Amino acid sequence: MKQLLVILMFIGLTGFTPNNSRHISGTVYDDANTALPGVLVVVNGSNITTQTDAKGHYAIDVPKGKTMLTFSFLGFERQSITIGKSNVVDVYFKSATSQLSEVAVVGYQAQKKMSMTGSVSVIKPASGATKQYNFKNADKNKSTTTFGYADATIGNAAPVAEYKPAIADDESYKGITENTFKTAVNEPLSTFSVDVDAASYSNVRRFINGGQLPPADAVRIEEMINYFNYNLAGPTDNEPVAIHTELAAAPWNTQHRLLRIGIKAKTIPTDKLPASNLVFLIDVSGSMNMPNKLPLVKSSLKMLVDKLRPQDKVAIVVYAGAAGVVLPATKGTDKETINNAIDNLSAGGSTAGGEGIKLAYKIAKDNFMKNGNNRVMLATDGDFNVGASSDDDMEKLITSERESGISLSVLGFGMGNYKDSKMETLADKGNGNYAYIDNITEARKTLISEFGGTLFTIAKDVKLQIEFNPAKVQAYRLVGYENRVMAKEDFNNDKKDAGDMGSGHTVTAFYEIVPVGVKDDYSGSVDPLKYQKPKPVTYASASDEMMTIKFRYKQPTSSVSKVSQVAVFDKPLDLKATSTDFRFAAAVAEFGMLLRDSRFKQHSTYDQAIKMARAAKGDDHEGYRAEFVKLAESAKLLSKNPVTATVNEAGDE
Repeated sequence: MKQLLVILMFIGLTGFTPNNSRHISGTVYDDANTALPGVLVVVNGSNITTQTDAKGHYAIDVPKGKTMLTFSFLGFERQSITIGKSNVVDVYFKSATSQLSEVAVVGYQAQKKMSMTGSVSVIKPASGATKQYNFKNADKNKSTTTFGYADATIGNAAPVAEYKPAIADDESYKGITENTFKTAVNEPLSTFSVDVDAASYSNVRRFINGGQLPPADAVRIEEMINYFNYNLAGPTDNEPVAIHTELAAAPWNTQHRLLRIGIKAKTIPTDKLPASNLVFLIDVSGSMNMPNKLPLVKSSLKMLVDKLRPQDKVAIVVYAGAAGVVLPATKGTDKETINNAIDNLSAGGSTAGGEGIKLAYKIAKDNFMKNGNNRVMLATDGDFNVGASSDDDMEKLITSERESGISLSVLGFGMGNYKDSKMETLADKGNGNYAYIDNITEARKTLISEFGGTLFTIAKDVKLQIEFNPAKVQAYRLVGYENRVMAKEDFNNDKKDAGDMGSGHTVTAFYEIVPVGVKDDYSGSVDPLKYQKPKPVTYASASDEMMTIKFRYKQPTSSVSKVSQVAVFDKPLDLKATSTDFRFAAAVAEFGMLLRDSRFKQHSTYDQAIKMARAAKGDDHEGYRAEFVKLAESAKLLSKNPVTATVNEAGDE
């Protein structure tokens, strides 16, 4: 009898439940037998959902008693399929373009457009009574410490709350003022910091797969371009980075040139990378109590735990109404202990993000590894509402901490109350990177496929300065990078912070160039000055150089930068003769301008971007470029009957 009681107590403490679910998997195809990424899969009568990955694959656990799956994707007839004896269920969609004017797939259900207000309909947990929970120190060798506050749960997971629609203006994005054309005579220098973030692309994908065009300020063109890997040669000498250029006619205006600048960071094998001191900072507030938030955070971080090596250490800090340590620094080999701590997290309460960040930095400093990778990894929806919470508060807090040698990477999750503006600021000022994770496939890309680039800095404070030759260049425009533009004096100032690059990272930037002699509708003009007389200027007209690119960076442990430069000659290639990477990246840039309805889109069309991207998929073994083509096709359909999400600008939270 005593043994039975012990067993029952153990079951109650561990939250053990018998496995009565079926693991169903398969592939979803369109009517041309092409695999479809981003298809929503729902277990009927439940909140259990997933999406197909870049190759159209899905896998989902179906509880006992549930017998039907529903598959939804914009532009296709919804399919509800009864599960038979087989655990493999493949699905073949039929096009339903005639229904696009009537129905949009939003969140987890289809809604008639007449019932929508123009704001994105999303999923948000219903508010409920706050319960008393405790954080406990997981270190068995130290006395147990209890943090007494009533906002979050660490222990056996509570049942998932019911869900109700939320308004879209719970999301916030920084306003973007597009870069304009500059005249080479008056402004010959263009200076900017690199950006390896890719959050905008996966967030835009979330909107489009949900049946709506993204708000313009959610579209950061440089992040969309840099979501994809490009086949650039790494440095051949002992330097950490190599730079490449390619020049052709601009696809959206053949009278203009399009310059691609490509940068490739050195790739270091995983076993040669420095040891890591990681602190997982996890938001367990009530807003994270959604299937695509905390459960996805837990699955994502457990994938990263599997990659940890004996020399690596991980601590876990959580925050809700206050912050606490649930796992002290633990060796990477003790995966069971780390995973158990992650499994035992559940959500509830308000959000003291600032306190969590301070505590995470303290733990990172306590375990600091000299010459190691010291990094806080924040997983959140960004909805801070207790203590320091504004974008300015966060910027000040992170700026004061970054001199410690500890980087901050931000992993964004969820929708509805998503605070993109805050998370972009955190990663930018924290010398880290920012990714938006909308499904487990994206988590694998960020944390496994791009493990080295996400976690290990190869070159820091990377910035570029381009000097344009007025004898060749009438005007120019940097495509994207609006929040990375720097003053020309900042290029030589080593105290000015700039973006970092990780192991194997590639960065692509485009300049659109108006050659001398081409009619230009964008540069504008001003009246002659009254008190100053212009002096004649002699240009280097005999030179065939269009511009000189200066490239500055620091070694990871250095405070002094190095500089190199390369000249670009006025010898454009025919667009068809450019690399597949050039054409694909140009297609993504064109797509971004269309989504933003940019006043500089000129002759851009969805058809042109789709055609160019489809012909330039190259070696797409992960399927990401094929997924982009499908995404652009969906956006084209949406653009005919646009339903654009509206959200708050940053600061209106």
